[in-house]
Amino acid sequence: MRERMRQRRVELGLTQEEAAKRAGIARTSWANIETSARNPRLTVAIGIKRALEYDGDDIFFDPCCLETEQN
Repeated sequence: MRERMRQRRVELGLTQEEAAKRAGIARTSWANIETSARNPRLTVAIGIKRALEYDGDDIFFDPCCLETEQN
C-alpha cells in the first residue's frame, strides 16, 4: 500500500473522491493507485502530488522499500 499517499490525503481531510477530483482522475483510479493495484503514469503522478500538496518524490513508495534501497 502507498501509505504516504493515503496518510497525506487523510491529513488534508480529503476523501478519495475529493482527492481524485483535484488530481483530475476517476475515484476508482485513485483507489487503485493508493492500494498499489495500479501504477500512475507520470502526468497522473504529478496531478496526485499537486492534489496532495506534496513536494517530496517518495509519495508512491513504502518506507521499508526506500530504506532497503538506500542501504
